[in-house]
Amino acid sequence: MGKLKQAGLVCAGVVGGVLISLQFSAIADKEMRASLPVEELRTFAEVFNAIKTGYVEPVDDKKLITHAISGMLSNLDPHSSYLDADAFKDLQVGTQGEFGGIGIEVGMEDGLVKVISPIEDTPAYRAGVKPGDLIFKIDDTLVKGLTLSEAVKRMRGKPKSQIRLSIIRKGEAKPLDITLVREVIKVQSVKSKLLEGGYGYLRITSFQENTGAAVVKHLGDLFKPGSLKGLVLDLRNDPGGLLNSAVGVSAAFLPPDILVTSTDGRTPDAKHRFSASPADYLRGSREDYIKALPSDARKVPMVVLVNGGSASASEIVAGALQDHKRAIILGTTTFGKGSVQTVLPLPGNTAIKLTTARYFTPSGRSIQAKGIVPDIVVEENANGSSTERLREANLEHHLDNNKEPAPAIKETPAKPPIKAAPVKTRSGAVKDEPDESSELPSREIASKKDYQLNQALNLLKGMQIMQSQR
Repeated sequence: MGKLKQAGLVCAGVVGGVLISLQFSAIADKEMRASLPVEELRTFAEVFNAIKTGYVEPVDDKKLITHAISGMLSNLDPHSSYLDADAFKDLQVGTQGEFGGIGIEVGMEDGLVKVISPIEDTPAYRAGVKPGDLIFKIDDTLVKGLTLSEAVKRMRGKPKSQIRLSIIRKGEAKPLDITLVREVIKVQSVKSKLLEGGYGYLRITSFQENTGAAVVKHLGDLFKPGSLKGLVLDLRNDPGGLLNSAVGVSAAFLPPDILVTSTDGRTPDAKHRFSASPADYLRGSREDYIKALPSDARKVPMVVLVNGGSASASEIVAGALQDHKRAIILGTTTFGKGSVQTVLPLPGNTAIKLTTARYFTPSGRSIQAKGIVPDIVVEENANGSSTERLREANLEHHLDNNKEPAPAIKETPAKPPIKAAPVKTRSGAVKDEPDESSELPSREIASKKDYQLNQALNLLKGMQIMQSQR
């Protein structure tokens, strides 16, 4: 009985400690503090004591408590998680654009690691790892039973060391074994190219600390020869990143101080409106990089490319430009990650990543589990098919859209070839047919074989013709 009381005090102390961390980080109103569920904690303590006294092998107290915290968070939604010291450090380093590993954005599905998107110019991307791939074994370790943090830790490692992933892929009769060589992942988040005819191409692969400043620099390079006839902003397969970077990128194309996005949650500091102003896109006392923006950047005709791999911060940018009618959104429906994660540090250099709010576009639309529906739907290939992609609405325990029901993710048959940019607006994924979309994506910037990009350029050229005839 003494052990039971001791275990109960330990559990209450740990739970209380988490609540106190949240209290100082996110809850200002003391009346919002929830009372501890004593009966449930007593049950928890009994389970803890049963494991400590009766499990076949001794188990460390810290391990049990850590797993309990991890389980609490991972069963809330796919994006809340416990970060041990290594995972917390990796998260901090990753936002700077450099980290070690193989280069994939992942989530957890049915106990397996599910690939959301490979990051461009990384070992995973070059080896042909695809969105939707299920990783069931890392080297000789089965993923089932591991937390997402543990699985990610196993995929990290010293540069030049090998790792073998065993993958289940839809459409493949047998599992795939892919051997990769780890390297230091240095993600160049912004790329650009001046296309023939006076059109610009700007690609954002992720939203890092310096992405906003990099966008302004690339725009300066694109506008250096003179005015552009049009600009394509490519956000396809961009898994997102930092909120302030998304606001900064939006500020490069929108009028000053205009609303970019808003968040809403249960606590007062989860409710916020983010505008195209330095206070919302700069962190610290950094110089305002928007001051170096070419004057025509906010006026040039724009098309934004998106697909099912466009998530989070990229959806914020696409939604803001769409709502303010600054650009035409072209491609396929985005991923639908419209939730805000707050990182709350804990003792021992650990932290929890907790979903605290939902994102909304300037018009008040919720992105969560719905995504951004393009103004013009164009599939990846001329035959009307796109790669079937994992979306937020497919993830286990995903947060619902509190504004409207999430659209059903269905498979639809391939459509006839499209001769010109289609104008029919619709949503939903399509069946993955065996065609050129199943090949490894071209590493060429603004490839001439890129069907969606060609349709975006055709649209810009058509807008140019219409404008000249006025």
